[in-house]
Amino acid sequence: MTITAPHTGASKKQSSPQIHYQVAMPQPQTHLYEVTLQIANCPSPVDLKFPVWTPGSYLVREYSKNLQNFTATASGDEKPLPWRKISKNHWKVDTLDTSLVTIRYCVFANELSVRTNHLDATHAYFNGAALFFRIPNYDKLPINITITLPNKEWHITTALPPVPGKTNTFVAADFDTLVDSPFEIGSHQVHHFEVLGKPHELVIWGKGNYQVQRMITDIKRIIEVEAAMFGGLPYSRYVFLLHLFAQAYGGLEHKNSCSLIYQRFGFRDQDKYERFLQLVAHEFFHLWNVKRIRPKAMEVFDYDAENYTPSLWFCEGTTSYYDLLIPLRAGIYDATSYLSHLSKEINRYQKTPGRKVQPLSESSFDAWIKLYRPDANSGNSQVSYYLKGEMISLLLDLMIRERHQNQRSFDDVLVKMWEQFGKNEIGFTPEQLQSVIELVAEVDLADFFQSYVDGLEDLPFNKYLQPFGLQLVGDSDGEPYLGARVSTENGKEIIKFVEAGSPAQLAGIDAGDELLAIDGIKVGANNLAERLKDYQPLSNIQITVFHQDLLCNYNVTLTASQPTKYNLKLIDNLSTNQKDNLIGWLGASAKNLW
Repeated sequence: MTITAPHTGASKKQSSPQIHYQVAMPQPQTHLYEVTLQIANCPSPVDLKFPVWTPGSYLVREYSKNLQNFTATASGDEKPLPWRKISKNHWKVDTLDTSLVTIRYCVFANELSVRTNHLDATHAYFNGAALFFRIPNYDKLPINITITLPNKEWHITTALPPVPGKTNTFVAADFDTLVDSPFEIGSHQVHHFEVLGKPHELVIWGKGNYQVQRMITDIKRIIEVEAAMFGGLPYSRYVFLLHLFAQAYGGLEHKNSCSLIYQRFGFRDQDKYERFLQLVAHEFFHLWNVKRIRPKAMEVFDYDAENYTPSLWFCEGTTSYYDLLIPLRAGIYDATSYLSHLSKEINRYQKTPGRKVQPLSESSFDAWIKLYRPDANSGNSQVSYYLKGEMISLLLDLMIRERHQNQRSFDDVLVKMWEQFGKNEIGFTPEQLQSVIELVAEVDLADFFQSYVDGLEDLPFNKYLQPFGLQLVGDSDGEPYLGARVSTENGKEIIKFVEAGSPAQLAGIDAGDELLAIDGIKVGANNLAERLKDYQPLSNIQITVFHQDLLCNYNVTLTASQPTKYNLKLIDNLSTNQKDNLIGWLGASAKNLW
């Protein structure tokens, strides 16, 4: 589609700009998108800003690093227009009173993830934030996007509506919508199904051992359960984009679609399949929680810098809590499986030393510099707001349920947040979120938030689990404590993590060291635990490693065994009230637990 230039300069000044992108990929094997931006009624000069991050993935990714071959011309005579770069992601073009301006550039795309762009001989996938410029002051205008396919076998899937009468052309209501609407282009499979009278699509790129009808049946159940919770579906059409890869896991939510990436052979094993459905439940739950119910700091997105909020624990952690519950409520697995999945999550949390260092609200606030940039000390210095937010949501749900005999739950918190903030997309403050939770619970939670959200006190799991007949039990494998985790990489035994304050750290052992021997005898990741069982607490052992390229011997004093695994277990002799509470929380299948 070509934009026709206005006839006069006066028309240009009186009319709003018209924005049209054309995306071509003539040689997809080169991983280069060729993008053309045409702006009619273009302001002079025009500022162009490339986003540095995308909503839902809280890290400045510097998407402009992949941009090359930038040019600006006057449409029609192709006269070059003067331009200069103002900052890392900001270009300024002098349009010289030209009515129609053409900007051309290429974007290199060879990173297969849900938040970036990927282009090769098999398909094209892109996110708006990683491919398109924002025009400040004009980002509320509609934007047309035309896709030029490299061959006739490829087709296009996106949640954006097509422009009637225009081939392969779609329209975004504004720049936010463009950013929120990824494209999948290629020979992918498209499976159509309907839920609650609305059309849905499951789009699959890549080969795998999935069963389409089974997936669709279970996805339908997830949609129905979540829709029932919030009172309907807030869209007219929804698209699930699924990429299958070797060893991959991830998702990114959008208002009318989601992008999922999963291991191609992760569907036959029941545990792996259930993990996939939890991923689906998580991203779909974001339709409400974070895409529409979102913090005040993200009510209006700033695409040029970090958007700080202490409330990501609710956006992501609460969603993580429900991504385990939703498949249970949908009948995909039972209470036994749910408690097994929940035990694994609690186990991960309990084995994160950083939970004693970084408060949850700080974890949310510092997502931009920590969570997505792990290093050798991350486990000691930080905790994921996904993981601890999930734990906090669990405790709050149990507290509300116990206080109100299962007649209220954290569901009511989410529904109130939806009614008060989500429907009209009004951002909430941390104080407003706490107020809504207190309203549902009918209790002052100042001490709770001070201790567990803003503070570092240990989470009292058993206090909240006991009324439901459960307890958290830590089990040990029996070996003395060393405090180092080892994995085999390319034939070498590499120490991946050393816990702060552990015997290994106190002796001087570092993450990255190559483990060679204990007391002169070779040892590796597969037999380290068994070797340690040959010793007693307070035993002195000699550990030999390569530290960089130096052979080093360290004298280590082992300490008492510590829990290596945490599990949720039923309390002996459950009372009638505990049984009723557990059934009220986990449903009828909880009866099979005793």
